[in-house]
Amino acid sequence: MGQVVNFKDVSTQGLESSPVAEALAGLRANEARYFKNKYDHTFTVEPASEAGEVVDWVSRILREERDIVFASPPLEATVVEVERVRWAYVLYESGLAVNVLYGLEEGDKRAVGFKLSEGMDPPEELSAFKFARQKSKLAGVIRGTYFVIKGTYWP
Repeated sequence: MGQVVNFKDVSTQGLESSPVAEALAGLRANEARYFKNKYDHTFTVEPASEAGEVVDWVSRILREERDIVFASPPLEATVVEVERVRWAYVLYESGLAVNVLYGLEEGDKRAVGFKLSEGMDPPEELSAFKFARQKSKLAGVIRGTYFVIKGTYWP
């Protein structure tokens, strides 16, 4: 059982090594609030060292789809399955949050999303992407982008 993410009392626990720990914690809390409000699901995370399967699955998709390998180490990860969709999240020390939305049925939506914590520069690995801005009470200004997954990646 991982750490439950509290979106009412935001904590940097597990993210302390990030130079934007408070903003990354807000981003993590923002995701927790989304899952609680939309699916009544309690969002939990594990240290990346204990969630190797999730980190490896997300890394494989990034590498094979777009030849993306992040220099920043992963700090935390989680996987959630709700309504026949598998969501995987990896939070990186740089302040980057990567999520994979993977519909379990053939033909369902499948995409990779990137969210940048407030205060971080876009990583070089994402220099080809354009980012949209979104405001969040928990995370400040979130910059995000995504791409559609073309291949099949079931771990």
